[in-house]
Amino acid sequence: MAQAKAILTYNNRVYIKKSQALFRVFIAFCLIGILFLGISLPTREKVLLPEQPLETEATANGLGGGYLENSIDEEHFGETVYLETVVLEPDFFSGPRMLLYTTYTVQRGDIIGALAENYGLNQDTLLSINNITNSRLIQIGQVLRIPNQDGIMYTVRQGDTLESIAEKHQSDASAIQHANELFSAAALPGSALFIPGARLEWSVRQEINGDLFIWPAAGRITSPYGYRRSPFTNIRQFHNGLDIGAPMGAPVRAAMSGRVSTVGWDDILGNYIIISHSSGYRTLYAHLSQTRVRAGAYVGTGERIGDVGSTGLSTGPHVHFTVFRNNSAVNPRSLMR
Repeated sequence: MAQAKAILTYNNRVYIKKSQALFRVFIAFCLIGILFLGISLPTREKVLLPEQPLETEATANGLGGGYLENSIDEEHFGETVYLETVVLEPDFFSGPRMLLYTTYTVQRGDIIGALAENYGLNQDTLLSINNITNSRLIQIGQVLRIPNQDGIMYTVRQGDTLESIAEKHQSDASAIQHANELFSAAALPGSALFIPGARLEWSVRQEINGDLFIWPAAGRITSPYGYRRSPFTNIRQFHNGLDIGAPMGAPVRAAMSGRVSTVGWDDILGNYIIISHSSGYRTLYAHLSQTRVRAGAYVGTGERIGDVGSTGLSTGPHVHFTVFRNNSAVNPRSLMR
């Protein structure tokens, strides 16, 4: 009996020693895994909050972009708490970047605005980079270049410098140089440069999107822009505007804000108004029954400037609407919402 107890005691001691050895081996493997796999435990910094609001080194230096994992209530000021490390935005996202492209093939139903939003860009960037002059005419299967940052293309003119280009477009000369991989600050006339962060002029963007002008009157087009046979002579001639049929006395409104340059009478146009707009645009409204503005007045988009009539050489009540750009008539329909 005593011998059996001795054997049992010996076996228990052996089992305990083996268990202890296996536990030590397990701990050793865990430590080796932490070292070789780069596993690190989160560290926390013990700080005593001041009585005044906390100011981090990042905000003190005007860097911005940092955040604290844990927010602090006013009631905790003066207490000892633990704060996580402040994380700053990487320079890759905020500093100058080289211009890079991916491509996208236009699918059915695609529009420039939605594509720009999907890629985190503004419309100006896609319009300028792809030299799109009419966003309504993009085609299924057309391949678009998608840049890695916002900006527009600019053709260098004689006398331009990177500094003057940057100032004009509210950009940065070093960012222009970096994006275009220029080895010097010289700007070669005729060359195309990408200007990071630059935007198109409002009127240019609206023109490309066909949203520059509103309809001057509510009605239907009775005679389009282009060649037609004159209703008076039956001779084929060029019609430089749109005739919009509408009831006599209906409102005629400014198609875009601008300064009234002329209010007058013409044997062909009847009562007419000309308004000067930005970017070299002028609009003409003719055959009015009466005018409601004076030369020199500033009018806003949609403001009533006259009434539909049939004065001058006319076949019935309508408004003749012409758009001039740099003194040349252009098709109003392509610029109207």
